[in-house]
Amino acid sequence: MRYEGTVYRPPSEAGSLIVQATIGCAHNRCRFCTMYKDKRFRIRDFEEVKRDFREARSRYGPAIEKVFLADGDALALPPERLEELLEYVAGLFPGLKSISAYGSPMDILRRSDGELRMLREAGLAMVYMGAESGDDRVLLKMDKGATAGEIAAAGLKLKEAGLKSSVTLISGLGGSERLREHALGSAKLISRMKPDYLGFLTLLLEDGAPVLEDMRRGEFTLLSPEETVEEMSLFLENVDSEGTVFRANHASNYLTLKGTLNADIPAMLRELEAIREAKAFRREGWRRL
Repeated sequence: MRYEGTVYRPPSEAGSLIVQATIGCAHNRCRFCTMYKDKRFRIRDFEEVKRDFREARSRYGPAIEKVFLADGDALALPPERLEELLEYVAGLFPGLKSISAYGSPMDILRRSDGELRMLREAGLAMVYMGAESGDDRVLLKMDKGATAGEIAAAGLKLKEAGLKSSVTLISGLGGSERLREHALGSAKLISRMKPDYLGFLTLLLEDGAPVLEDMRRGEFTLLSPEETVEEMSLFLENVDSEGTVFRANHASNYLTLKGTLNADIPAMLRELEAIREAKAFRREGWRRL
Protein backbone atom coordinates (compact mmCIF):
# COMPACT_ATOMS: atom_id res chain seq x y z
CA MET A 1 0.00 0.00 0.00
CA ARG A 2 1.23 3.47 -0.85
CA TYR A 3 0.87 6.58 1.31
CA GLU A 4 1.98 10.03 0.24
CA GLY A 5 3.09 12.49 2.91
CA THR A 6 1.56 12.74 6.37
CA VAL A 7 -1.86 11.10 6.60
CA TYR A 8 -4.49 12.65 8.88
CA ARG A 9 -7.66 11.03 10.16
CA PRO A 10 -10.34 11.74 12.78
CA PRO A 11 -9.62 10.30 16.25
CA SER A 12 -12.62 7.98 15.95
CA GLU A 13 -11.10 6.37 12.84
CA ALA A 14 -8.06 5.05 14.70
CA GLY A 15 -9.04 1.43 14.02
CA SER A 16 -10.06 1.93 10.39
CA LEU A 17 -8.37 0.90 7.18
CA ILE A 18 -7.14 4.21 5.73
CA VAL A 19 -6.56 4.61 2.01
CA GLN A 20 -5.88 7.88 0.19
CA ALA A 21 -8.50 8.49 -2.49
CA THR A 22 -7.20 12.05 -2.91
CA ILE A 23 -3.92 13.68 -2.00
CA GLY A 24 -3.90 16.83 0.11
CA CYS A 25 -6.64 19.43 0.56
CA ALA A 26 -8.28 21.28 -2.32
CA HIS A 27 -8.76 24.48 -0.28
CA ASN A 28 -5.57 24.36 1.81
CA ARG A 29 -5.73 28.07 2.73
CA CYS A 30 -7.09 28.03 6.30
CA ARG A 31 -4.85 30.42 8.22
CA PHE A 32 -4.75 28.35 11.42
CA CYS A 33 -3.81 25.10 9.66
CA THR A 34 -0.48 23.58 8.62
CA MET A 35 -1.82 20.22 7.42
CA TYR A 36 -1.21 19.09 3.84
CA LYS A 37 1.27 21.90 3.14
CA ASP A 38 3.74 19.37 1.73
CA LYS A 39 1.25 18.22 -0.92
CA ARG A 40 -0.43 19.58 -4.02
CA PHE A 41 -4.06 18.52 -4.22
CA ARG A 42 -4.98 15.88 -6.75
CA ILE A 43 -7.34 12.97 -7.21
CA ARG A 44 -5.39 9.72 -7.21
CA ASP A 45 -5.40 7.37 -10.16
CA PHE A 46 -8.45 5.14 -9.73
CA GLU A 47 -6.67 1.88 -10.55
CA GLU A 48 -3.92 2.74 -8.06
CA VAL A 49 -6.50 3.26 -5.31
CA LYS A 50 -8.15 -0.06 -6.13
CA ARG A 51 -4.75 -1.80 -6.00
CA ASP A 52 -4.27 -0.44 -2.47
CA PHE A 53 -7.60 -1.90 -1.40
CA ARG A 54 -6.79 -5.26 -2.99
CA GLU A 55 -3.47 -5.29 -1.16
CA ALA A 56 -5.26 -4.53 2.12
CA ARG A 57 -7.63 -7.43 1.44
CA SER A 58 -4.64 -9.71 0.80
CA ARG A 59 -2.84 -8.52 3.93
CA TYR A 60 -5.70 -8.26 6.43
CA GLY A 61 -8.34 -10.56 4.99
CA PRO A 62 -12.03 -9.82 4.38
CA ALA A 63 -12.89 -8.94 7.99
CA ILE A 64 -12.23 -5.17 7.78
CA GLU A 65 -15.19 -3.38 9.38
CA LYS A 66 -14.35 0.32 8.95
CA VAL A 67 -12.75 2.26 6.09
CA PHE A 68 -11.72 5.92 6.03
CA LEU A 69 -11.08 7.57 2.68
CA ALA A 70 -8.24 10.09 3.02
CA ASP A 71 -6.96 12.80 2.44
CA GLY A 72 -8.93 15.96 3.10
CA ASP A 73 -11.33 15.94 0.14
CA ALA A 74 -12.60 12.50 -0.85
CA LEU A 75 -15.95 14.10 -1.69
CA ALA A 76 -14.15 16.04 -4.42
CA LEU A 77 -14.16 12.86 -6.53
CA PRO A 78 -16.75 12.85 -9.33
CA PRO A 79 -19.87 11.29 -7.75
CA GLU A 80 -20.02 8.37 -10.19
CA ARG A 81 -16.36 7.55 -9.57
CA LEU A 82 -16.82 7.73 -5.80
CA GLU A 83 -19.92 5.52 -6.08
CA GLU A 84 -17.90 2.98 -8.04
CA LEU A 85 -15.13 3.05 -5.43
CA LEU A 86 -17.58 2.60 -2.55
CA GLU A 87 -19.16 -0.41 -4.22
CA TYR A 88 -15.74 -1.88 -5.01
CA VAL A 89 -14.63 -1.58 -1.38
CA ALA A 90 -17.87 -3.11 -0.12
CA GLY A 91 -17.33 -6.05 -2.45
CA LEU A 92 -13.85 -6.68 -1.07
CA PHE A 93 -14.94 -6.52 2.57
CA PRO A 94 -18.37 -8.13 3.00
CA GLY A 95 -18.38 -7.48 6.75
CA LEU A 96 -17.90 -3.73 6.28
CA LYS A 97 -19.95 -1.63 8.71
CA SER A 98 -19.01 1.87 7.59
CA ILE A 99 -17.08 3.95 5.08
CA SER A 100 -16.42 7.57 5.97
CA ALA A 101 -14.50 10.56 4.65
CA TYR A 102 -13.74 14.21 5.20
CA GLY A 103 -15.91 16.60 3.22
CA SER A 104 -15.62 20.38 3.03
CA PRO A 105 -18.83 22.45 3.12
CA MET A 106 -18.36 23.43 -0.52
CA ASP A 107 -17.69 19.83 -1.59
CA ILE A 108 -21.04 18.89 -0.05
CA LEU A 109 -22.93 21.84 -1.53
CA ARG A 110 -21.63 21.03 -5.00
CA ARG A 111 -23.33 17.62 -4.81
CA SER A 112 -26.99 17.32 -5.67
CA ASP A 113 -29.41 15.71 -3.24
CA GLY A 114 -29.65 12.75 -5.57
CA GLU A 115 -25.87 12.35 -5.74
CA LEU A 116 -25.56 12.36 -1.95
CA ARG A 117 -28.31 9.76 -1.61
CA MET A 118 -26.56 7.68 -4.26
CA LEU A 119 -23.34 7.78 -2.24
CA ARG A 120 -25.19 6.75 0.93
CA GLU A 121 -26.79 3.82 -0.88
CA ALA A 122 -23.35 2.81 -2.22
CA GLY A 123 -21.97 2.60 1.33
CA LEU A 124 -20.85 6.04 2.48
CA ALA A 125 -22.01 6.23 6.10
CA MET A 126 -20.59 9.43 7.56
CA VAL A 127 -18.94 12.67 6.50
CA TYR A 128 -16.56 14.58 8.80
CA MET A 129 -16.85 18.32 8.24
CA GLY A 130 -14.70 21.03 9.76
CA ALA A 131 -17.02 23.92 10.58
CA GLU A 132 -14.45 25.56 12.89
CA SER A 133 -16.73 28.51 13.81
CA GLY A 134 -20.22 29.89 13.38
CA ASP A 135 -19.03 33.50 13.30
CA ASP A 136 -18.66 34.85 9.76
CA ARG A 137 -15.97 37.34 10.76
CA VAL A 138 -13.85 34.54 12.23
CA LEU A 139 -14.43 32.34 9.18
CA LEU A 140 -13.39 35.19 6.87
CA LYS A 141 -10.33 36.07 8.93
CA MET A 142 -9.23 32.44 8.92
CA ASP A 143 -9.94 32.06 5.17
CA LYS A 144 -12.16 29.03 5.73
CA GLY A 145 -13.71 29.39 2.28
CA ALA A 146 -17.31 29.12 3.50
CA THR A 147 -19.76 31.23 5.46
CA ALA A 148 -21.72 30.04 8.48
CA GLY A 149 -24.81 29.90 6.30
CA GLU A 150 -23.06 27.68 3.75
CA ILE A 151 -21.74 25.40 6.49
CA ALA A 152 -25.23 25.05 7.97
CA ALA A 153 -26.69 24.33 4.52
CA ALA A 154 -24.07 21.62 3.95
CA GLY A 155 -24.88 19.98 7.27
CA LEU A 156 -28.59 20.00 6.56
CA LYS A 157 -27.97 18.59 3.09
CA LEU A 158 -26.13 15.61 4.59
CA LYS A 159 -28.98 15.03 7.01
CA GLU A 160 -31.58 15.12 4.24
CA ALA A 161 -29.59 12.56 2.27
CA GLY A 162 -29.50 10.20 5.25
CA LEU A 163 -25.76 10.63 5.80
CA LYS A 164 -24.43 10.94 9.33
CA SER A 165 -22.32 14.01 10.08
CA SER A 166 -19.48 14.63 12.49
CA VAL A 167 -18.72 18.34 12.82
CA THR A 168 -15.63 19.96 14.33
CA LEU A 169 -15.39 23.37 16.03
CA ILE A 170 -12.18 24.98 17.26
CA SER A 171 -12.18 26.62 20.67
CA GLY A 172 -10.23 29.87 20.65
CA LEU A 173 -10.44 30.43 16.90
CA GLY A 174 -11.85 33.90 17.49
CA GLY A 175 -9.10 34.75 19.95
CA SER A 176 -9.84 36.81 23.03
CA GLU A 177 -11.04 39.53 20.67
CA ARG A 178 -14.10 37.56 19.46
CA LEU A 179 -14.54 35.01 22.21
CA ARG A 180 -18.22 35.79 22.71
CA GLU A 181 -19.10 36.07 19.02
CA HIS A 182 -17.32 32.79 18.23
CA ALA A 183 -19.10 30.96 21.07
CA LEU A 184 -22.58 32.31 20.32
CA GLY A 185 -22.21 32.00 16.55
CA SER A 186 -21.04 28.41 16.91
CA ALA A 187 -23.99 27.60 19.20
CA LYS A 188 -26.38 29.06 16.61
CA LEU A 189 -24.71 27.09 13.81
CA ILE A 190 -24.91 23.76 15.63
CA SER A 191 -28.50 24.47 16.66
CA ARG A 192 -29.37 24.84 12.96
CA MET A 193 -27.45 21.77 11.79
CA LYS A 194 -28.08 19.37 14.67
CA PRO A 195 -25.25 17.02 13.63
CA ASP A 196 -24.97 13.45 14.86
CA TYR A 197 -21.57 14.13 16.42
CA LEU A 198 -19.79 17.31 17.50
CA GLY A 199 -16.14 17.57 18.45
CA PHE A 200 -14.36 20.57 19.97
CA LEU A 201 -10.63 20.99 19.48
CA THR A 202 -8.66 23.87 21.01
CA LEU A 203 -6.55 26.11 18.80
CA LEU A 204 -2.93 24.98 18.86
CA LEU A 205 -0.68 26.70 16.34
CA GLU A 206 2.33 25.11 14.70
CA ASP A 207 5.20 26.99 13.08
CA GLY A 208 4.13 28.26 9.69
CA ALA A 209 0.48 28.91 10.53
CA PRO A 210 -0.32 32.29 8.88
CA VAL A 211 -2.36 33.49 11.86
CA LEU A 212 0.90 33.68 13.83
CA GLU A 213 1.59 36.89 11.89
CA ASP A 214 -1.61 38.37 13.35
CA MET A 215 -0.36 37.49 16.82
CA ARG A 216 2.96 39.20 16.21
CA ARG A 217 1.11 42.34 15.15
CA GLY A 218 -1.05 42.22 18.28
CA GLU A 219 -4.21 41.53 16.28
CA PHE A 220 -4.96 38.09 17.68
CA THR A 221 -4.65 36.79 21.23
CA LEU A 222 -4.75 33.11 22.16
CA LEU A 223 -7.24 32.17 24.87
CA SER A 224 -6.04 31.35 28.33
CA PRO A 225 -7.30 28.06 29.83
CA GLU A 226 -9.77 30.07 31.94
CA GLU A 227 -11.08 31.80 28.80
CA THR A 228 -11.66 28.44 27.12
CA VAL A 229 -13.97 27.56 30.03
CA GLU A 230 -15.80 30.87 29.57
CA GLU A 231 -16.16 30.25 25.84
CA MET A 232 -17.33 26.65 26.27
CA SER A 233 -19.83 27.65 28.93
CA LEU A 234 -21.29 30.31 26.62
CA PHE A 235 -21.57 27.74 23.86
CA LEU A 236 -23.31 25.14 26.03
CA GLU A 237 -25.69 27.70 27.55
CA ASN A 238 -26.93 28.68 24.09
CA VAL A 239 -26.82 25.53 21.94
CA ASP A 240 -29.94 23.48 21.18
CA SER A 241 -29.10 20.24 19.39
CA GLU A 242 -31.00 17.41 21.06
CA GLY A 243 -29.26 14.05 20.72
CA THR A 244 -25.93 15.29 19.36
CA VAL A 245 -23.02 13.31 20.81
CA PHE A 246 -20.62 15.93 22.18
CA ARG A 247 -16.89 15.44 22.75
CA ALA A 248 -14.19 17.87 23.86
CA ASN A 249 -11.54 15.27 24.62
CA HIS A 250 -8.98 15.92 21.88
CA ALA A 251 -5.30 16.07 22.83
CA SER A 252 -5.32 19.80 22.00
CA ASN A 253 -7.90 20.59 24.68
CA TYR A 254 -7.09 22.12 28.05
CA LEU A 255 -9.89 20.03 29.57
CA THR A 256 -11.89 16.89 28.86
CA LEU A 257 -15.65 17.13 28.54
CA LYS A 258 -18.16 14.75 27.03
CA GLY A 259 -21.87 14.08 27.01
CA THR A 260 -24.98 14.20 24.86
CA LEU A 261 -26.77 17.41 24.00
CA ASN A 262 -29.08 18.67 25.39
CA ALA A 263 -29.58 16.27 28.29
CA ASP A 264 -26.06 16.49 29.69
CA ILE A 265 -25.58 20.25 29.36
CA PRO A 266 -26.33 21.07 33.04
CA ALA A 267 -23.86 18.42 34.23
CA MET A 268 -21.20 19.61 31.78
CA LEU A 269 -21.62 23.22 32.91
CA ARG A 270 -21.12 22.12 36.51
CA GLU A 271 -18.04 20.18 35.47
CA LEU A 272 -16.63 23.24 33.69
CA GLU A 273 -17.08 25.34 36.82
CA ALA A 274 -15.33 22.71 38.93
CA ILE A 275 -12.43 22.59 36.45
CA ARG A 276 -12.17 26.39 36.51
CA GLU A 277 -12.19 26.59 40.31
CA ALA A 278 -9.61 23.80 40.69
CA LYS A 279 -7.54 25.07 37.71
CA ALA A 280 -7.48 21.44 36.58
CA PHE A 281 -6.24 22.17 33.07
CA ARG A 282 -4.02 20.03 30.86
CA ARG A 283 -0.47 21.36 30.97
CA GLU A 284 0.53 23.38 27.94
CA GLY A 285 3.40 21.02 27.12
CA TRP A 286 1.07 18.04 27.08
CA ARG A 287 -1.26 19.43 24.41
CA ARG A 288 -0.96 17.90 20.95
CA LEU A 289 -2.63 18.12 17.55
